[in-house]
Amino acid sequence: MTKAKSGLKDKIIGKAKEVEGKITDNKLREAEGKAQQAKGKLKDKAAKVKKDIQEKD
Repeated sequence: MTKAKSGLKDKIIGKAKEVEGKITDNKLREAEGKAQQAKGKLKDKAAKVKKDIQEKD
């Protein structure tokens, strides 16, 4: 699995956790979801930076 796909996976699973937390009024689960979404976004940005660096070489 590529880094971009893995970032997307984290964002999707994170969103599901966030929604689940909102529905069940579980603030911890909601926070876990938001954190996992942030992790996915970070992975995407890191992959983009890596790609940009490789293209400059």
